[in-house]
Amino acid sequence: MTSYFPAHGDHRYGVSHYDLTLKYRVVGNRLDGTARLTVSAAEPLGVLDLDLGRFRVSGVTVDGVQARHQHGRGKLRVTLPRPLPAGGGAVVEVRYSGNPVPVPSPWGGVGWEELTDGALVAGQPIGAPSWFPCNDRPDDKASYRMTVTTASPYLVVANGVLTGRRRGAGTTTWIYDQPEPMAGYLASVQIGRYELAEVAGTRLAHPARLGARVRHDFGRQGEMMAVFADRFGPYPFSGYVAVVADDDLDIPVEAQGMSIFGRNHVDGRRGFERLVAHELAHQWFGNSLTVSCWSDIWLQEGFATYAEWLWSEASGGPPAAEHARRWHQRLAGLPQDFVLADPGVDLLFDDRVYKRGALTVHALRRTLGDGDFFAVLRAWTAARRYGNVSTRDFAEHVQRHTTRPVGPLLSAWLHDKPLPPAA
Repeated sequence: MTSYFPAHGDHRYGVSHYDLTLKYRVVGNRLDGTARLTVSAAEPLGVLDLDLGRFRVSGVTVDGVQARHQHGRGKLRVTLPRPLPAGGGAVVEVRYSGNPVPVPSPWGGVGWEELTDGALVAGQPIGAPSWFPCNDRPDDKASYRMTVTTASPYLVVANGVLTGRRRGAGTTTWIYDQPEPMAGYLASVQIGRYELAEVAGTRLAHPARLGARVRHDFGRQGEMMAVFADRFGPYPFSGYVAVVADDDLDIPVEAQGMSIFGRNHVDGRRGFERLVAHELAHQWFGNSLTVSCWSDIWLQEGFATYAEWLWSEASGGPPAAEHARRWHQRLAGLPQDFVLADPGVDLLFDDRVYKRGALTVHALRRTLGDGDFFAVLRAWTAARRYGNVSTRDFAEHVQRHTTRPVGPLLSAWLHDKPLPPAA
């Protein structure tokens, strides 16, 4: 398996828990952090390579012992005071500070982003090192605890459950616990002058002046949750929050238990409701079930796109079959120059990946019939809950749950460049 991002991540060790203590000054975009990583060696290790962006590292300890370190070109190399045997563990603490900036990528900067009045994190696919030291690969999932201190006028939203909030002299400290395993790119912090609202059992964080529009545009999110729970299985996390930043964003972004939208995605007419459905569906496909390798991104984006079509048919809009017919027609007129199950870095977020992925899901639905198809999906999300998945895993799962020979169908959609006939 060839990594799309060989400079990120290290398979020689894993991280089971991150404890992040962060102090952020909005004015000046200043971040001071202490990160404690509980690591386990997959093979004998004398050094540990962590991914970390442009910060000043003031100290590193391993199990409380000072450790030599070098930092440059996105890597923090820690020389372990005592080598770790395979299976051995340690707690690595890194103290760092600086002005966080996004990680460069073919799609622009990703990760920590300074807003007009606040900050957000949009980490997919390699943005995690922009704000904390990590093992930046999607198949190394860990639990998290985040303690974030910032000026009191600002609300802080992070992954998981808010377990504590303390007021200081002009500052407030927010403590969030994320017990379910999470990939680093899905870790997120949102800081802004937001107010919280509860609509149909889901939380919203938004600028006060946009309250009426936000409550209307996200007003059917509870119904979406019910539809998706019926189709995909129970919602996998303890809560969900949609954050609307007071800046324009190119696209919404999902994080675990959270989605982030720009103010330009709120028009008071539900004009972007398909995106609300798309990001919610990622909680099952992407956040609970996370790809092992970025080449399999269709397993996340194809299913989230198909969820848009499912919501359309469930809410009185065109049925999924009509969306599929229209998009098959469009894709047939576009270049067919990539393999869906391995599109390459340059096409990772190409719209054809999303739409051909959704068409693959629809072709499977047509072949299996609704009863068996949705039973297969519910079994898939249950069997791989909080885990990592691959295209091969999915194909084998489907074949185990049906007597129909689906191999040739999936192979044509996933591994051949020509677009198969419409389902």
